[in-house]
Amino acid sequence: MDASFIQQNQIIERYLMGRLPLKGAQDFERYCREHPETVAQLGLPDRINAALRLLDASGQPEPWAEKPRPRWQRPEVVIGLAALATVALIATVVLAVTVAGKNKALAAQSQELQQQPLLPAQSTRPINIKPARTGPPGRSIASIGGGRTELADLKVDVSWSQYAIFRVTIDRVDQGRFAVLGNVVRDSNGQLRIALNSSGLGPGDYQIEFEGLDKWGKPAESSWTRLTVAH
Repeated sequence: MDASFIQQNQIIERYLMGRLPLKGAQDFERYCREHPETVAQLGLPDRINAALRLLDASGQPEPWAEKPRPRWQRPEVVIGLAALATVALIATVVLAVTVAGKNKALAAQSQELQQQPLLPAQSTRPINIKPARTGPPGRSIASIGGGRTELADLKVDVSWSQYAIFRVTIDRVDQGRFAVLGNVVRDSNGQLRIALNSSGLGPGDYQIEFEGLDKWGKPAESSWTRLTVAH
Protein backbone atom coordinates (compact mmCIF):
# COMPACT_ATOMS: atom_id res chain seq x y z
CA MET A 1 0.00 0.00 0.00
CA ASP A 2 1.37 3.43 -0.99
CA ALA A 3 0.06 6.98 -1.50
CA SER A 4 -0.87 6.31 -5.12
CA PHE A 5 -2.78 3.16 -4.24
CA ILE A 6 -4.58 5.00 -1.43
CA GLN A 7 -5.72 7.80 -3.74
CA GLN A 8 -6.71 5.55 -6.66
CA ASN A 9 -8.80 3.22 -4.48
CA GLN A 10 -10.32 5.96 -2.30
CA ILE A 11 -8.95 4.25 0.80
CA ILE A 12 -9.41 7.32 3.00
CA GLU A 13 -13.08 7.78 2.05
CA ARG A 14 -13.84 4.08 2.44
CA TYR A 15 -12.00 3.98 5.77
CA LEU A 16 -13.92 6.97 7.17
CA MET A 17 -17.22 5.48 6.02
CA GLY A 18 -16.35 2.08 7.52
CA ARG A 19 -16.47 0.30 4.17
CA LEU A 20 -12.98 -1.15 4.20
CA PRO A 21 -12.63 -4.84 5.04
CA LEU A 22 -10.88 -5.57 8.31
CA LYS A 23 -7.51 -6.41 6.73
CA GLY A 24 -7.64 -3.31 4.48
CA ALA A 25 -8.38 -1.08 7.48
CA GLN A 26 -5.52 -2.65 9.44
CA ASP A 27 -3.12 -2.17 6.49
CA PHE A 28 -4.17 1.47 6.13
CA GLU A 29 -3.68 2.14 9.84
CA ARG A 30 -0.25 0.48 9.76
CA TYR A 31 0.72 2.58 6.73
CA CYS A 32 -0.28 5.78 8.55
CA ARG A 33 1.83 4.78 11.58
CA GLU A 34 4.83 3.95 9.43
CA HIS A 35 4.51 7.02 7.14
CA PRO A 36 3.16 9.86 9.30
CA GLU A 37 4.63 12.44 6.89
CA THR A 38 2.26 11.31 4.15
CA VAL A 39 -0.88 11.78 6.26
CA ALA A 40 -0.89 15.52 5.62
CA GLN A 41 0.01 14.99 1.96
CA LEU A 42 -3.02 12.78 1.50
CA GLY A 43 -5.26 15.54 2.92
CA LEU A 44 -6.51 13.34 5.74
CA PRO A 45 -6.70 16.19 8.36
CA ASP A 46 -8.74 18.36 5.99
CA ARG A 47 -11.18 15.55 5.32
CA ILE A 48 -11.56 14.84 9.03
CA ASN A 49 -12.19 18.53 9.73
CA ALA A 50 -14.78 18.63 6.95
CA ALA A 51 -16.51 15.58 8.42
CA LEU A 52 -16.55 17.21 11.85
CA ARG A 53 -18.10 20.36 10.41
CA LEU A 54 -20.83 18.26 8.82
CA LEU A 55 -21.53 16.59 12.18
CA ASP A 56 -21.74 19.98 13.87
CA ALA A 57 -24.06 21.35 11.17
CA SER A 58 -26.37 18.34 11.53
CA GLY A 59 -26.46 18.64 15.33
CA GLN A 60 -24.75 15.28 15.86
CA PRO A 61 -22.25 14.96 18.76
CA GLU A 62 -18.57 14.40 18.08
CA PRO A 63 -17.52 10.74 18.06
CA TRP A 64 -15.49 11.21 21.25
CA ALA A 65 -18.32 13.02 23.10
CA GLU A 66 -19.77 11.14 26.06
CA LYS A 67 -22.99 9.40 25.13
CA PRO A 68 -26.03 10.31 27.24
CA ARG A 69 -26.73 7.78 29.96
CA PRO A 70 -29.95 5.77 29.93
CA ARG A 71 -32.61 7.24 32.19
CA TRP A 72 -32.23 4.51 34.79
CA GLN A 73 -28.46 5.28 35.09
CA ARG A 74 -28.91 8.98 35.82
CA PRO A 75 -27.80 10.02 39.35
CA GLU A 76 -31.23 11.30 40.40
CA VAL A 77 -32.89 8.06 39.28
CA VAL A 78 -30.27 5.91 41.03
CA ILE A 79 -30.72 7.92 44.25
CA GLY A 80 -34.50 7.59 44.00
CA LEU A 81 -34.29 3.82 43.50
CA ALA A 82 -31.93 3.51 46.45
CA ALA A 83 -34.33 5.51 48.64
CA LEU A 84 -37.25 3.36 47.51
CA ALA A 85 -35.30 0.19 48.28
CA THR A 86 -34.48 1.55 51.76
CA VAL A 87 -38.15 2.33 52.45
CA ALA A 88 -39.15 -1.15 51.25
CA LEU A 89 -36.53 -2.74 53.51
CA ILE A 90 -37.76 -0.75 56.53
CA ALA A 91 -41.38 -1.70 55.75
CA THR A 92 -40.39 -5.37 55.50
CA VAL A 93 -38.62 -5.24 58.87
CA VAL A 94 -41.59 -3.50 60.52
CA LEU A 95 -43.99 -6.06 59.03
CA ALA A 96 -41.82 -8.95 60.22
CA VAL A 97 -41.69 -7.50 63.74
CA THR A 98 -45.47 -6.95 63.74
CA VAL A 99 -46.18 -10.49 62.54
CA ALA A 100 -43.77 -11.92 65.12
CA GLY A 101 -45.52 -9.92 67.85
CA LYS A 102 -48.96 -11.14 66.77
CA ASN A 103 -47.76 -14.73 66.59
CA LYS A 104 -46.33 -14.42 70.10
CA ALA A 105 -49.60 -12.96 71.40
CA LEU A 106 -51.64 -15.74 69.75
CA ALA A 107 -49.33 -18.39 71.18
CA ALA A 108 -49.70 -16.87 74.66
CA GLN A 109 -53.46 -16.73 74.26
CA SER A 110 -53.58 -20.34 73.09
CA GLN A 111 -51.53 -21.44 76.10
CA GLU A 112 -53.81 -19.46 78.39
CA LEU A 113 -56.89 -21.15 76.95
CA GLN A 114 -55.30 -24.57 77.36
CA GLN A 115 -54.49 -23.90 81.00
CA GLN A 116 -57.80 -22.22 81.80
CA PRO A 117 -60.09 -24.62 83.65
CA LEU A 118 -63.67 -25.16 82.48
CA LEU A 119 -65.87 -23.94 85.31
CA PRO A 120 -69.15 -25.65 86.18
CA ALA A 121 -72.21 -23.74 85.04
CA GLN A 122 -74.10 -22.07 87.88
CA SER A 123 -77.22 -21.65 85.79
CA THR A 124 -78.76 -22.52 82.45
CA ARG A 125 -80.27 -19.81 80.30
CA PRO A 126 -82.34 -20.61 77.21
CA ILE A 127 -81.80 -18.17 74.34
CA ASN A 128 -84.18 -18.19 71.37
CA ILE A 129 -82.43 -17.15 68.17
CA LYS A 130 -83.88 -16.18 64.82
CA PRO A 131 -80.75 -16.11 62.65
CA ALA A 132 -80.16 -13.55 59.92
CA ARG A 133 -80.71 -14.98 56.46
CA THR A 134 -79.25 -12.19 54.31
CA GLY A 135 -75.71 -12.15 55.74
CA PRO A 136 -73.67 -12.00 58.96
CA PRO A 137 -75.15 -9.44 61.41
CA GLY A 138 -73.05 -6.47 62.43
CA ARG A 139 -73.86 -6.65 66.13
CA SER A 140 -74.65 -9.26 68.77
CA ILE A 141 -78.20 -10.31 69.52
CA ALA A 142 -77.39 -11.58 73.03
CA SER A 143 -74.67 -11.73 75.67
CA ILE A 144 -73.74 -14.73 77.80
CA GLY A 145 -71.50 -15.14 80.83
CA GLY A 146 -70.63 -12.09 82.87
CA GLY A 147 -70.37 -12.27 86.64
CA ARG A 148 -71.21 -15.97 86.80
CA THR A 149 -70.67 -19.00 84.61
CA GLU A 150 -73.77 -20.08 82.75
CA LEU A 151 -74.77 -22.69 80.24
CA ALA A 152 -76.31 -20.94 77.24
CA ASP A 153 -78.98 -23.17 75.71
CA LEU A 154 -79.28 -21.85 72.18
CA LYS A 155 -82.51 -22.61 70.33
CA VAL A 156 -81.93 -21.63 66.72
CA ASP A 157 -85.07 -21.40 64.58
CA VAL A 158 -84.38 -22.99 61.18
CA SER A 159 -87.93 -24.24 60.60
CA TRP A 160 -88.04 -22.29 57.31
CA SER A 161 -85.02 -24.16 55.85
CA GLN A 162 -85.26 -27.05 53.40
CA TYR A 163 -82.38 -28.75 55.21
CA ALA A 164 -82.69 -31.04 58.19
CA ILE A 165 -78.99 -31.43 58.97
CA PHE A 166 -76.60 -28.53 59.49
CA ARG A 167 -72.96 -27.66 60.01
CA VAL A 168 -72.39 -25.03 62.69
CA THR A 169 -69.19 -22.92 62.55
CA ILE A 170 -68.23 -20.66 65.48
CA ASP A 171 -65.63 -17.96 64.81
CA ARG A 172 -64.22 -15.46 67.28
CA VAL A 173 -64.54 -12.13 65.46
CA ASP A 174 -61.21 -10.76 64.17
CA GLN A 175 -59.27 -13.66 65.75
CA GLY A 176 -60.01 -17.10 64.34
CA ARG A 177 -62.08 -20.25 64.32
CA PHE A 178 -63.26 -21.60 67.64
CA ALA A 179 -65.24 -24.72 66.71
CA VAL A 180 -67.03 -26.57 63.90
CA LEU A 181 -69.96 -28.80 64.77
CA GLY A 182 -70.94 -31.26 62.05
CA ASN A 183 -74.23 -33.05 61.41
CA VAL A 184 -76.36 -31.08 63.85
CA VAL A 185 -79.92 -32.34 63.34
CA ARG A 186 -82.94 -30.05 63.47
CA ASP A 187 -85.48 -31.23 66.07
CA SER A 188 -89.24 -31.66 65.64
CA ASN A 189 -89.78 -27.99 66.51
CA GLY A 190 -87.58 -26.91 63.63
CA GLN A 191 -84.79 -25.81 66.00
CA LEU A 192 -81.09 -26.48 66.31
CA ARG A 193 -80.13 -27.01 69.97
CA ILE A 194 -76.62 -25.96 70.96
CA ALA A 195 -75.37 -25.60 74.54
CA LEU A 196 -72.31 -23.44 75.32
CA ASN A 197 -70.48 -23.11 78.64
CA SER A 198 -69.55 -19.43 78.92
CA SER A 199 -66.30 -20.21 80.76
CA GLY A 200 -65.08 -22.19 77.76
CA LEU A 201 -65.14 -19.11 75.55
CA GLY A 202 -62.82 -16.15 75.84
CA PRO A 203 -64.40 -12.69 76.13
CA GLY A 204 -65.43 -11.07 72.86
CA ASP A 205 -67.85 -11.39 69.98
CA TYR A 206 -68.53 -14.69 68.23
CA GLN A 207 -70.07 -15.15 64.81
CA ILE A 208 -72.00 -18.37 64.30
CA GLU A 209 -72.80 -19.63 60.80
CA PHE A 210 -75.39 -22.32 60.04
CA GLU A 211 -74.92 -24.24 56.77
CA GLY A 212 -77.43 -26.76 55.47
CA LEU A 213 -76.03 -30.14 54.39
CA ASP A 214 -77.50 -32.02 51.44
CA LYS A 215 -77.58 -35.80 51.18
CA TRP A 216 -73.98 -35.82 49.94
CA GLY A 217 -72.83 -33.69 52.86
CA LYS A 218 -72.20 -30.64 50.70
CA PRO A 219 -72.74 -27.41 52.72
CA ALA A 220 -74.83 -24.46 51.55
CA GLU A 221 -74.98 -21.04 53.18
CA SER A 222 -78.09 -20.72 55.26
CA SER A 223 -78.03 -18.16 58.08
CA TRP A 224 -75.93 -16.39 60.71
CA THR A 225 -76.06 -14.99 64.21
CA ARG A 226 -73.72 -13.22 66.61
CA LEU A 227 -73.18 -13.51 70.37
CA THR A 228 -71.07 -11.68 72.93
CA VAL A 229 -69.27 -13.53 75.72
CA ALA A 230 -68.55 -11.49 78.88
CA HIS A 231 -66.29 -12.48 81.77
